[in-house]
Amino acid sequence: MFAGAGTFCNASGPLAVPTEAVGWADTAPPAEAANRSLVLFDRGDEVTVQAGEEGIRFLLVSGKPLQEPVAWYGPIVMNTQEQRRQAFEELEKGTFLN
Repeated sequence: MFAGAGTFCNASGPLAVPTEAVGWADTAPPAEAANRSLVLFDRGDEVTVQAGEEGIRFLLVSGKPLQEPVAWYGPIVMNTQEQRRQAFEELEKGTFLN
């Protein structure tokens, strides 16, 4: 989601995940998705969205599950925590994606 706020409903129980590192990992996930949130769904064939008072703008991406482990934090998604740690080190050094 990149603007506004709203509620996403689906049988798989969507999870709103803040996309900024602000200490959110120690708290319960938000019930309503707000600006700069990622909403994850498991399975299903329908998504219901209720826009907040200021409206909502979001991008819906769907695909076949890869059936691979996921280590995700912030802008980096890898298969293992070790790969994710290494990617952050490379990002800090300026060698990521070279």
